[in-house]
Amino acid sequence: MRPDFSTATFKTSTRTDGNGTCVEVARVPGFAAVRDTKHRSVGHISFSDKAFGAFLKGLR
Repeated sequence: MRPDFSTATFKTSTRTDGNGTCVEVARVPGFAAVRDTKHRSVGHISFSDKAFGAFLKGLR
């Protein structure tokens, strides 16, 4: 089943420095989506919560 992000709110990190080179993340139950702020109209990629959690853990 494909998650529906059509009504999800994408948020930019509070650590963004304002130069326009960042990503936004939206959450729906069980999934997260990531998109480029410079190319919002292109769409997003989505990940399961488990995969996104592993990604975030790797960043830390």
